[in-house]
Amino acid sequence: MTETWSSDECAAAWGVKTPTWLGYVSRGQAPAPLPGDEKRWDPDAVRTYPRPGVGRARAGASPEAVALLAEMEGVAAEIDELRARQRELARRGKAAGAEVRAMSRALGVSPQTVYGWLDEK
Repeated sequence: MTETWSSDECAAAWGVKTPTWLGYVSRGQAPAPLPGDEKRWDPDAVRTYPRPGVGRARAGASPEAVALLAEMEGVAAEIDELRARQRELARRGKAAGAEVRAMSRALGVSPQTVYGWLDEK
């Protein structure tokens, strides 16, 4: 390997400040420095490492990771729909005279959650 990068060069490649880069390295969120030289990095490792941080959730992600993220979004949407259904069932249960504790057990949520749903306008 002929080319190596300093922490400043790595930070610039990721579009962050040097202290941010070094924070990523210390938390294991960036590639480790080259063995024997704690101040130099392999540029290819820096370029291909899945970078954390705002706005970069999918940048550089593998096609498999992007597909998983899309699947996660779908599951979240399904959960939102199920929560809306739970709220509606709680309102119907109240109208039918069901007790909050019984509804909370049946819905798998706390009584406080049911009370909150029933207070929603």
